[in-house]
Amino acid sequence: MNDLWDSTAAAACTTTLDECVYGSRLLGSDPDLVLHGGGNTSVKAPWIDVTGRQIEALWVKGSGWDLATIETRGFTPLPLDRLLELARLDELSDPDMVAALAAAKLDPAAPQPSIETLLHARLPHRAVQHSHADAIISLTNLHDGEHRIRDLYGDRVIVVPYVMPGFDLARAVGGCWERQAQAATIGMVLLNHGLFTFGDTTQEAYQRHHQLIEMAEQILGSEPERSPHAPATAARPATDPIDIARIRRDISRHAGRPMIVRRDASDEVYQFVGRADLEAATQQGPLTPDHVIHTKPWPLTGRDVDDYAVRYGAYFEANRCRVDTDLRMLDPAPRVVLDTELGMLAAGIDVRRAGIVADIYRHSMRVISRAQDRFGGYVALPAGALFDVEYWDLEQAKLRRSGEPPEMTGRVALVTGAASGIGRGCASEFLRRGAAVVGLDLSVGVADGFDSDAWLGLEADVTDPAAVNRAISTAIDHFGGIDMLVLSAGVFGRSQPIAEIDPDEWSRVMTVNLDANAATMAAVHPYLTLAPDGGSVVVIASKNVPAPGPGAAAYSASKAALTQLARVAALEWASERIRVNCVHPDAVFDTGLWSHDVLSERAAHYGLTVDGYKRRNLLSVEITSATVGRLVAELCGETFRATTGAQIPVDGGNERVI
Repeated sequence: MNDLWDSTAAAACTTTLDECVYGSRLLGSDPDLVLHGGGNTSVKAPWIDVTGRQIEALWVKGSGWDLATIETRGFTPLPLDRLLELARLDELSDPDMVAALAAAKLDPAAPQPSIETLLHARLPHRAVQHSHADAIISLTNLHDGEHRIRDLYGDRVIVVPYVMPGFDLARAVGGCWERQAQAATIGMVLLNHGLFTFGDTTQEAYQRHHQLIEMAEQILGSEPERSPHAPATAARPATDPIDIARIRRDISRHAGRPMIVRRDASDEVYQFVGRADLEAATQQGPLTPDHVIHTKPWPLTGRDVDDYAVRYGAYFEANRCRVDTDLRMLDPAPRVVLDTELGMLAAGIDVRRAGIVADIYRHSMRVISRAQDRFGGYVALPAGALFDVEYWDLEQAKLRRSGEPPEMTGRVALVTGAASGIGRGCASEFLRRGAAVVGLDLSVGVADGFDSDAWLGLEADVTDPAAVNRAISTAIDHFGGIDMLVLSAGVFGRSQPIAEIDPDEWSRVMTVNLDANAATMAAVHPYLTLAPDGGSVVVIASKNVPAPGPGAAAYSASKAALTQLARVAALEWASERIRVNCVHPDAVFDTGLWSHDVLSERAAHYGLTVDGYKRRNLLSVEITSATVGRLVAELCGETFRATTGAQIPVDGGNERVI
């Protein structure tokens, strides 16, 4: 752990709470200490109420806030006297504790306080910092972890056996403090949980955190580096992306919803999955019980998702008696897959949560490897302790409060021509509806098309089959599959009468608008067959199919042929649960083809204003890329689940089409 405390930056803090925010961000910015909402901090400081009365308060991290980005409004002020009164009770259920803490908030608008609030209140120090530091977990998750901690730190820390977070942990800490605390005590190690440090100021608590973790890191670095269990080099076997898509399909089936699956093929991962003791090392449990919410009790080693689901069901049945209330089993799908060929796959209901799973397990691999190779073996908590957290009523309530995610969460769309115009409009709408989106385009700007972890923009020429296949492989590594395909890439070509057609221009338009789309459909088809909710294809055709105009023979013919191709695909692919539909846009003027000057010229030709020209249709509405994007996304959604082979105009009403 690096000591990042900057006295100059800290001097800018005007209150003790400001300093707590600064120290919290330092703690949260180090992934070796805190991951994705973990850890918590507090400071005891006055609260001034509306009458001017001063109340001694505990300001504690609010639930849902991340330490790396927390602000002052992320801390909840509570009266310290009331917290100590609650902590002195003989018993208090966690739901009753949560209700009592909510009622005690001095600021009703503040977030729900941390589940470990009473623990913070009981510690007789003004500032407290808590992390799940890898270095500490590496020592506590050993068969002799408690002995090693006591031998390393002596009176500097008190040691608390594992107890679930909440009221019982606060009581356990109180008892251990009375028995173990000494004048030299600057921290507290919760076995299989993490590290607390404290002091008169946040700076003191933070620097004590650094001191204790540095001591642990020195011990961890002093042992031999290798073990016969670890492979000498990271093997890189050839992989087929379709294997990942099959695993995603199986995970999604057991999860009961489409899932995102992210692949990690780093050297570190291949070293880990190549371990001779992989099964024994990984099937005990996560580093801390908190991780079970994200990663499930253990990873799947290999590819048999069905067998994993059976094992998870047995785990549930063996432990359900630990809870008095009726329980409904959570989905039995694995969240981590370790495979000697594929590396590591991390699954989540969306890209963010799949990323959290991957981050957590990368840290888990390092701790497990270190324990196995240097300290005689990794030891996790028993299955019952994991079950208690996974089925904790507070966690279940949190899941219920989260509500339903956006409708396309977990699904993956591939959109060609996605850097601008209709393609971009489609990509934007899919993202808004919760999908992960892979955008292909010739433009280098496609990579930065959207500021979202659910966006993957790839520069690729759709007329180059090798480039398309590389893009598909990259897409599968990022998201696990392809459920929806939107063929938007196309060119209009030069306006020419048939008698003057340039064969090269004809060939160019046909290559882009027809041949490339046919090849892309064929390349994506195997993945669409594995789409958890069935595949969907939308072809961006044109008004020129039902109502062609003079001078656009190549464009009109190519779009007509593409429409016919889509009709054949609808016939051939229906038995594989793949729908194929076409949309026929017209007069979409917010694309690169239509500059202000061109629009002005065309409007003047018809004796119209630019706005009037844009609305030159029966409904007098403007057709935008976003208009088309909404229709395309809807075609891929539940509303059109029973529709295939359709051709839908999006033109505001055209007399020639009608």
